[in-house]
Amino acid sequence: MKALVLSGGMGTRLRPFTYSMPKQLIPVANQPVLIHVMDNLRALGISQAGVVVGDRGDEIAAVLGDGSSIGIEITYIRQDTPRGLAHCVSLARDFLGADDFVMYLGDVMLSEGITEMAERFRANRPAAQVVVQKVTDPRAFGVAELAADGRVTALVEKPQHPTSDLAMVGVYFFTPAIHEAVAAIRPSARGELEITDAVQWLVSNNCDVRAEVYTGFWKDTGRVEDVIECNRQLLDALTPSVPDGVCADSELVGPVLIDPTARVVRSRITGPGVVGAGTVIEDSRIGPYTAIGENCVVSNADVADSIVLSGATVRDIVGIHSSVIGRGAAVSSGDGRHRLVVGDHSSVEVAV
Repeated sequence: MKALVLSGGMGTRLRPFTYSMPKQLIPVANQPVLIHVMDNLRALGISQAGVVVGDRGDEIAAVLGDGSSIGIEITYIRQDTPRGLAHCVSLARDFLGADDFVMYLGDVMLSEGITEMAERFRANRPAAQVVVQKVTDPRAFGVAELAADGRVTALVEKPQHPTSDLAMVGVYFFTPAIHEAVAAIRPSARGELEITDAVQWLVSNNCDVRAEVYTGFWKDTGRVEDVIECNRQLLDALTPSVPDGVCADSELVGPVLIDPTARVVRSRITGPGVVGAGTVIEDSRIGPYTAIGENCVVSNADVADSIVLSGATVRDIVGIHSSVIGRGAAVSSGDGRHRLVVGDHSSVEVAV
């Protein structure tokens, strides 16, 4: 079985961060979301993945390379503009050949993996198998309607009056039957080839389409709030490691993973948390659920429940909470006044 990973989206809801990086490379627990996706795929025994990229393909390739570092051979497939998930399947036709494959959105977090679902797909080989999860408000999702035996009877995109609470999470298993379905459908009202239409074509043509209900943690990392929630989830599962760079005058409470090249001086870090390579933390308090990237400086600061990206500096400031601080950004206090340099589509909360 091969994998098809979709990494060409624009990530408009994650601006301003996605002005300077693809949304799939936003770090969660100091690893890009896309690397977490690849980890899940490698756990399935997959050795070949096609990665669909758009205008930011070079940045994706700079992280994944040829895949040798993650144990999966990578083939890049360029999509000139977003034309729908089924269009990605069409573009990848030569790469996929006659193989079964799993299609995985590159900005989706499934922290418990999908190995059992993959095993059932391999054993039963339905024409398609969609992964779904129960949600409180199905109107915001594509939903699957099921028969009592688990067969999919209909797929509905963002129904106003849903008859099912099973939302599709962005992972699909396919046999080559999907290629006939993709060739048979036409663009939707928004001008895209929808994967829901292709799977519905299989259902309407009496093909065996199944659903697997995922009960673990699932999140589409489309908003800053979602990224922070994913960060909490993954930090809860980390394995702590404390190197020599932590001075005796510092205190670590709970599980903390600190890179051997980082330094922690006269500071308190409450886990779960992670500190990246080359980072210096001094005279600071780092609260739980904080991921600090590589080559950062945190000095005389108080940061909690936040993500600090590589190269950022946080100085002389307290009360940083539930925040994402971008690459190379500088955050510091002033003389009692607020001086802000805020980019397009940013969100800033200032205490008064």
